[in-house]
Amino acid sequence: MKKKNYFGLIPALMILLISISSGFSQLTITNTTDYKTMEQMLLANEINESGEPWAEALGYNLDDLDPMIPNQPDSISYTLGIEAYEYSRYQLGTVISRSGIGLHMMWSPMIRQMASMAPDGMDGKFTPTANGFKEDDVLIGMIMQLGRNAHFIPFKNPWPQFAEFIQGDPHLPQDIASDFATDFKTLRWDRSKMVKTLNPGAMGQALMKQYLWAQDMLGSFHDENENEVVPDGISTPDSINGKFDPSNNIFIGGDNADGFIGQVLTAEAINKVLFTINKLAFDGSSLGAVNPATYNPADGIKYFPHKIAISEGMVMTGMPPRLNGMEVTDKSSHLFDQLSLLWGTLNFRNMMNPADSSDEAHVAYKSVFDGDPFPAPMAQTGVPGPFDLMMGTSKVLFMNIAAMHFDPANKTFVDISELDNGSIKKGNIISAVSAGYILVILKKMEEEFHGTPIEGKPAQLAMAQANFLINNLKSETGDYYNFFKLGDGHSEGTSLSAISSAIRGLYAAYELTGNSKFLDEANNAYKFLIANYYVPSKYIFKTNLKNGKAIYTPFNVAVVTGALREANLVGNFANSPEIYTGFSKIVINGMQLSEAGPTGETGGDSDGDGIPFIPEQAEKLPPVLANQAVYDFLNATYDPAFANQVSLTNSPNPFTNETVITFNLTERTNVNLSLFNINGTKIRTITDSEFNKGINKISLINVDNIPTGIYFIKLKTNKGNAIHKLIIE
Repeated sequence: MKKKNYFGLIPALMILLISISSGFSQLTITNTTDYKTMEQMLLANEINESGEPWAEALGYNLDDLDPMIPNQPDSISYTLGIEAYEYSRYQLGTVISRSGIGLHMMWSPMIRQMASMAPDGMDGKFTPTANGFKEDDVLIGMIMQLGRNAHFIPFKNPWPQFAEFIQGDPHLPQDIASDFATDFKTLRWDRSKMVKTLNPGAMGQALMKQYLWAQDMLGSFHDENENEVVPDGISTPDSINGKFDPSNNIFIGGDNADGFIGQVLTAEAINKVLFTINKLAFDGSSLGAVNPATYNPADGIKYFPHKIAISEGMVMTGMPPRLNGMEVTDKSSHLFDQLSLLWGTLNFRNMMNPADSSDEAHVAYKSVFDGDPFPAPMAQTGVPGPFDLMMGTSKVLFMNIAAMHFDPANKTFVDISELDNGSIKKGNIISAVSAGYILVILKKMEEEFHGTPIEGKPAQLAMAQANFLINNLKSETGDYYNFFKLGDGHSEGTSLSAISSAIRGLYAAYELTGNSKFLDEANNAYKFLIANYYVPSKYIFKTNLKNGKAIYTPFNVAVVTGALREANLVGNFANSPEIYTGFSKIVINGMQLSEAGPTGETGGDSDGDGIPFIPEQAEKLPPVLANQAVYDFLNATYDPAFANQVSLTNSPNPFTNETVITFNLTERTNVNLSLFNINGTKIRTITDSEFNKGINKISLINVDNIPTGIYFIKLKTNKGNAIHKLIIE
């Protein structure tokens, strides 16, 4: 995990160490066979944003975190800064470099173009013998160069890919080797069980996840000893002509592995978008290319259809299969597909923007997109580069969304549209999920296209959609219906996904427009969510108010995660981090199928969270989430691991000479109460004796010889633990 040197005061709320020793007992996993790429990648994106970024916004110093010491200094920081961050990395690594659930980079647009231009001597240059193909040598050469740029030895037997399939079975067909962290050959999935269909939603959510990690990993430099080198516009890995210069002893990325992985992710993303606009644009009858520079939907729509089945064939032993053909099996355009792709292209456009030097990260990116390792923008070379690709594709996607999915008469987007003899045939249903998430994307579109002819259009569409969401999908009680059918009315059903997506979208609409109405509605929806869907005694959410069983999928877990985060960051609700932490411990941890060292696991469930070490997973499952899990909260027995939590506070706080520590016990028990500094070193044992059931108080005095600063008191009993921050002035 990358450490950030940021520090601020942790919000003054009572933080509990949440015990999970039996926290999974009421959650039953019901499906581990179906891995749906779009849903899992959406979850990876939402928990990524609910990881380090949220922890830092709350004022945590991530240098205090150690994956080998769970829930220290408290559960919130550990859940956000370790678990959320690393679970999202597990997902990305599984999908784009290990599982093989997609088309291999060897046959990607850039590699094939480079191979076609390479001299005959390239065949066999990096492989044992010439085999009639240059693509494998070109790919190996590129990987070696990216490794040199980062001072990193590449992983063994990866499966880098540029286009993800819609679904697969994550059960591994072989035992997992002990060296799985550096050699990926035993982490490959069964290709015969994959649904070999390309879907813009799956590709788009994976693209967004690739961006989130690439922008983090490539936002700094390092030297050969992995010491950080701050990008200041002077220190650079490059020579004067922009080429990588190893004599500078400055390498791409925050450390060796980050620099390498970030470059690979970016290469995959560029190839994915190139492939999409050159091969997957559909005019209603055939697939082909769309030219972003000249495209106008008024002259004929070219969009990216919902499902494209692919056929592939083996080239030769030892080489990955190659795409042979494609067939559109679902011609419709889905709003969530299109916004998923747009989410990724807009963010990569931001990362690659040559005019942006707003922070150290964007200064660092300039060394990545200056011709080595990736092409510079057209403004500098006269030839379109990755920045122009992402900007042009974003423009195409936005124009298609506006043309195919926005109904100007009803002032709302619709979920599904299609072409009928060349004419757009719009659907008549808008879901709360799509209505909410299109608002998130329109906000980003407005930001990225500020100062262009498109400026103002995303905000206008967002204003209309947010008003429609409130006026037509909001129930009389304050809940949100699943969908609205134009000319017919809303559905009768509501759900956790619907209200969570509405919250997510309305906060984005407020940030985009500044309209306080949207903030008020988002806040009201959040209050309804907590009052009606949340079960505080069990730290879970109902997924349907009329059902005694909560049915969790990666999708509804993702959207409630996004809603809880934005409720805190935009709505200023101080309780949502604690709510998310408890929910994550029960549901996300409960659905996580395996884990490794980045989250503190070394084998034998060494971190005590109930999630097995990858080689010890009984069903040979990788570190992804179950496709479905059920929590029967009506018939569940009360969980003593949560019933016996111990509250812990002190007053005054901050203090100078003396403070009174208060804790509440459910029964008479022995209490060990100790004082620790911010580095985890024990300063003093305050007490180690028995206390009665109920509220107890003890004074902490004689602190004159203790330096001023931030400290933690930790309370341990045989029924539960707690930790609390205090400040000595």
